[in-house]
Amino acid sequence: MLLSFKLVPKNTFLILVFFSFAFLSSCKGQNNTTKTGVIISANNTKSYISFLKGKKIGVVANQTSVIFHKKGHTHLVDSLLQMNIKVTKVFSPEHGFRGKADAAEHVASGMDYKTGLPIISLYGKHKKPTNSDLKNIDLVVFDIQDVGVRFYTYISTLHYVLEACAENKIPVLVLDRPNPNAHYVDGPILHPKHSSFVGKHPVPLVYGMTIGEYATMINGEKWLANGIQCDLTVISLKNYTHTTSYHLPIRPSPNLPNDTSINLYPSLGFFEGTPINAGRGTEFQFQRYGSSLFPKSDFSYTPKTNFGSKYPKDQNKVCYGVDLSTNPKQSKVSIKWLVDAYTKYPNKEKFFGKTFTIHAGDTILEHQLKKGLTTKEIENSWKKDIEAFKLIRKKYLIYP
Repeated sequence: MLLSFKLVPKNTFLILVFFSFAFLSSCKGQNNTTKTGVIISANNTKSYISFLKGKKIGVVANQTSVIFHKKGHTHLVDSLLQMNIKVTKVFSPEHGFRGKADAAEHVASGMDYKTGLPIISLYGKHKKPTNSDLKNIDLVVFDIQDVGVRFYTYISTLHYVLEACAENKIPVLVLDRPNPNAHYVDGPILHPKHSSFVGKHPVPLVYGMTIGEYATMINGEKWLANGIQCDLTVISLKNYTHTTSYHLPIRPSPNLPNDTSINLYPSLGFFEGTPINAGRGTEFQFQRYGSSLFPKSDFSYTPKTNFGSKYPKDQNKVCYGVDLSTNPKQSKVSIKWLVDAYTKYPNKEKFFGKTFTIHAGDTILEHQLKKGLTTKEIENSWKKDIEAFKLIRKKYLIYP
């Protein structure tokens, strides 16, 4: 039997000591969570605690899964245990439960040192919970901060959790969190034949939805295997709209250190599938780009091993490029920097790496660059598909 999702109306591990000070540094330039008036769903415990009482709970979480309070924050798992909720297992996404692993780095399963709970990694070869993983679980809580970009893999983890739970007839409760890139929809659409963990669904690069809204779309559009649907409940945010500026007090992943990097990530993320360094190996990840093979220029930097990137591109080499750390806030996917890099890179045959297509979502963008299309021509080519997607998106919006 197919089960439809339900929508609840809008009504720590020791402050994550395992992070370095830099990892927990706040983003600059926007208001703090409390100043915006937004109440994240995890904080609104009265709206979901009744779903959890008397049940064995699995929690999908990472370092962003916290409840905020005046003195800082407490991890959701710690808080649930303090409320006598029976948490039996923790599932962790890319970068791990503590969020310190490098992109694409193997994340092992294990046990939490504080609570003794088993931690099951949902990354690498084990992306989807198995029947055994879900044994003796009555309900799964999903609470991870997203940044609203198709190739950011937490929404792929969400997909597999919904799918596995649907197959095992286990309800899922999503604690919604604001999307810092929810103020626009833009970028190329993923073609289904290029579906991967780096992008599973036929959506634009920036889809303008919270992770709770996105979960309802996965479910409602029957994108899970064999069109199966999950018993899904989304706990809504309070005092939130898609245009609400929201500052992330905790890095969502090692290489998104502040608001500027999160805002530029959709546009500079294309470089992940090229030889171009996008600031990894510096403290300005996704706020600059460059290459040791670019012509010499006034701006240069040298990527080095750091906590967010063990082997950055052009490691220990001087890269010449472009500094975007003071760039105005973007409300579109800007292709101009990719066009600029392709123009400057001397070895065109080696510009497009193995993962460029899955980051772009199709082979079209590569062909457009090779043909020498202008930035405007490339960006205009997305418009028709974006408008079609917006009609689908509209059905699942919770917030104005």
